[in-house]
Amino acid sequence: MACGFRRSIARQLSRVLDLPPENLIKSISAVPISKKQEVADFQLSVDSLLKSSDDHSRPNIQDQAIRLAEKLKCDTVVSEISTGEGTVNFKINRELLTKTVLQQVIEDGSKYGLKSELFSGLPQKKIVIEFSSPNVAKKFHVGHLRSTIIGNFIANLKEALGHQVTRMNYLGDWGMQFGLLGTGFQLFGYEEKLQCNPLQHLFEIYVQINKEAAEDESITKSAQKFFQRLEVGDLQALALWQRFRDLSIEEYIRIYKRLGVHFDEYSGESFYREKSQEVLKLLDSKGLLQKTIKGTAVVDLSGNGDPSSVCTVMRSDGTSLYATRDLAAAIDRMDKYNFDTMIYVTDKGQRKHFQQVFQMLQIMGYDWAQRCQHIPFGVIRGMKTRRGDVTFLEDVLNEIQLRMLQNMSSVKTTKELENPKETAEKVGLAALIIQDFKGSLSSDYQFSWDRVLQSRGDTGVFLQYTHARLHSLEETFGCGYLDDFNTPYLQEPQCISVIQHLLSHLAAVAHKTLHIRDSPPEVAGARLHLFRAVRSVLANGMKLLGITPVCKM
Repeated sequence: MACGFRRSIARQLSRVLDLPPENLIKSISAVPISKKQEVADFQLSVDSLLKSSDDHSRPNIQDQAIRLAEKLKCDTVVSEISTGEGTVNFKINRELLTKTVLQQVIEDGSKYGLKSELFSGLPQKKIVIEFSSPNVAKKFHVGHLRSTIIGNFIANLKEALGHQVTRMNYLGDWGMQFGLLGTGFQLFGYEEKLQCNPLQHLFEIYVQINKEAAEDESITKSAQKFFQRLEVGDLQALALWQRFRDLSIEEYIRIYKRLGVHFDEYSGESFYREKSQEVLKLLDSKGLLQKTIKGTAVVDLSGNGDPSSVCTVMRSDGTSLYATRDLAAAIDRMDKYNFDTMIYVTDKGQRKHFQQVFQMLQIMGYDWAQRCQHIPFGVIRGMKTRRGDVTFLEDVLNEIQLRMLQNMSSVKTTKELENPKETAEKVGLAALIIQDFKGSLSSDYQFSWDRVLQSRGDTGVFLQYTHARLHSLEETFGCGYLDDFNTPYLQEPQCISVIQHLLSHLAAVAHKTLHIRDSPPEVAGARLHLFRAVRSVLANGMKLLGITPVCKM
């Protein structure tokens, strides 16, 4: 939307109401223009400006709107002022709107919208974002998929706003599961399988050893001994663990490349096996560490022995836990990055864990704990591939590609593509990402392949299709018509609505009626400029979401 015009209206209102323009902008919205009816371009909701919540003393909204409208005047931007139901309506100089927006979009390119006054005053900050973070020895499940999609978007957005962002993948590469995995590989492991498909083979071993451990206590004891060897730095045990980790990261990088996601740092719990011991000593020196009858060490966060507020930080054999390593990691990251904000993107099941970690940092004397933030999300239910339950992210990507290829091949308008598999994957990923972002972040949702791959409505497939169609216009007509703006020829209601909102649905409707072929050159050129601007803004938004726009499909 044309933020500059909203700000211009806000400035005039500011002088009348004696309020800062920033407080008024959020109450001004663009009004969609219908072909049959001339309505306002922007409207101010008077109701949202009135702060009194007492219905008896609340002034009449309509009277307030009329009085306010009488105090305002038309100018070079505003051409007409009227009132609606609880609103003050503004018609603006549409030719000025068209010219200003199109010039700004083309001049700013990928930075359009980010150069707005709304963002120009934002201080640049150092931000660490931990996301995805799969467990090397366990399933790379759909929870990690959600974390990857959401974390990538947050990182993209922060970077676009000019912040210095460190993208961190904090692998679950330590803990008792590696005692089990090390023992399991010695019993059931095959070198060839490990080389050929490391993630799958490690997962198979992990499932098998857990089954054996449930039936044989000696297996559990062997696993405990193996993890103790890791904790004390046994070279042979560490060498095997290092191979598991290196092979897994190699696979992850390949899969993340398919997703279009990158990380600045691959960290892991293993980095903090020694520093977690320092954390335990620090907690003890501050009188915060308590030993239980079982020999474990805990921190009482309530201060009064409330069992629900106790966090275990050490096992009875002296080995560290997830919480201990997270404490050590947070302290280390502050030393290394001196961050302004650190964001953890994990499922809502870890909400209590992070509350306890942040609270422990606070009572340890680290005031910067307030800069740590957990962004929880809900669980995806029912995501299955044709082979059964999802095991790895790669299964999901293969399924998306396969289904999208089938859908594309059944549509008559699909163009011949140089690399149909690559296009299918990009369109499929767009479908998956948009499906994920449509609901409430913290809510669980039931996954449906049919819903994800729909081509109509607010879907990723529709976004990609719109972008491809608009790109096709530029390829077909671009060379002959992109000499001048010719904004007087962009005053139809559809044009104004598209310029105000720059949305793909409006553009798709306009594309059907605002023809370029067989139109006079000046009209064709103006319309092509409009569609090129829409495609540019659409591509910018898609990239922020982690979607790679396709030019043909």
